[in-house]
Amino acid sequence: MPKSMKILIITDAWHPQVNGVVRTLTQTVEALRGKGHVVEVIAPSDGYFTLPLPTYSDIRLAPFAFNSVKKRITTFGPEAIHIATEGPLGQMARSLCLRWGMPFTTSYHTKFPEYIKARFPFIPISWTYKLVRDFHNSGGRTMVTTPSMVEFLRERGFTKLAPWARGVDMETFNPGRRFSPDDIYKNLERPIWVNVGRIAVEKNIEAFLSLDLPGSKVVIGDGPQLSQLKKKYPEVTFPGPKFGEDLARYFADADVFVFPSKTDTFGLVIIESMASGTPVAGYPVSGPIDIIPGSRAGSINEDLKTACLEALDMSRHACVAHAQNYSWDAVSEVFYDYLTPEYTPLARKRWRRVRRLARIASSPYHLTKQTLRRIWRILRGKSVPKS
Repeated sequence: MPKSMKILIITDAWHPQVNGVVRTLTQTVEALRGKGHVVEVIAPSDGYFTLPLPTYSDIRLAPFAFNSVKKRITTFGPEAIHIATEGPLGQMARSLCLRWGMPFTTSYHTKFPEYIKARFPFIPISWTYKLVRDFHNSGGRTMVTTPSMVEFLRERGFTKLAPWARGVDMETFNPGRRFSPDDIYKNLERPIWVNVGRIAVEKNIEAFLSLDLPGSKVVIGDGPQLSQLKKKYPEVTFPGPKFGEDLARYFADADVFVFPSKTDTFGLVIIESMASGTPVAGYPVSGPIDIIPGSRAGSINEDLKTACLEALDMSRHACVAHAQNYSWDAVSEVFYDYLTPEYTPLARKRWRRVRRLARIASSPYHLTKQTLRRIWRILRGKSVPKS
């Protein structure tokens, strides 16, 4: 295997979006570049015309970037292509890879069909699962967050699955931030129950907010459900979105992190909370069930209140010790090993051929010839063939 590789990642989720998918990809890219690999990222924020995702205006999609994506792929000439999301850019890259016979991998970050169902209940979940399944099964390997998600997707007809966990930045999220320089929740009654993430219906946040718990509840983040929840739960504190060291303090100063989501495939915030020394409470679903049992760093239960109260008695030292099992360096190594590369000289030969065909297709002679053919057929009353 070569010491360095040209790796292309295509994603519909990237900066300025703030979520677990973006953090995962950002950390993976940084780790790969740190190991000497040449990594290029194609994302909606690369100057493309974008449209807001229906019901979620914070997420912007680039539906008209096909020609640019094609040019950028052929110009870069990657040895490995990873398609991280199923959105417009991911679909474009997939179609080009299939056309060229170029191997590629994908990753399954979220239960997309369940997200669609939560927002559009009239759409059968079997339809969206078929679309997502066809997308991923056409690749060389689908990287999935946890072993339980591998089984979950295999039961639904997905193939070529491989577990790819998530990591945590132990420098940013660490127990030393607790009450340093003071208690960030000093004006709130303890215990402090905190939730961090996108405030949206699929995150099931109301399951947490409706619990009868002592102390104070805090929900950190932004999203389409924020204003609704503020009105419905005036006693809950909503500090807004927090980032970096500021976010790390909110984790560290809390008493329990509550993760009510049933649609996440991992839950990066779970290990960020543990790294900060704060135990986690959640449901026994993919993500929590892969991270929490046996860790002494949290509790899972179908009764979320029971899980919360049990987590309150967990050791903060055990949380930190368990989080140390996750590092971005190790995560990037797994990602690298799962790629299905096409090494030189085969890759170079492929991209030389593709570039040559692209130049021919865009040459004045070729374009003029195609235009004259169309005019001639129109004049003869015949349909214009597809070029």
